[in-house]
Amino acid sequence: MAQIRNDKLLNKVALRIKALRQQKGITLEEIYNDTDIHVGRIESAKANITLSTLSKLCDYFEISLTEFFKKIDI
Repeated sequence: MAQIRNDKLLNKVALRIKALRQQKGITLEEIYNDTDIHVGRIESAKANITLSTLSKLCDYFEISLTEFFKKIDI
């Protein structure tokens, strides 16, 4: 089965993750060291992020998935 990719949505998710990271003053390297997630590819919308990865990042940023998506106009 081919992977579905919605570039508009991925860009919005990428911007939200980047904003959360910058608000907390965390570097890409710190996130990688703490979670083993390469956030750089996600923030540039080059990676099609999975829900599991997004959930782990939300846990890291101490927000719920619901709170994450409240700031994204889908």
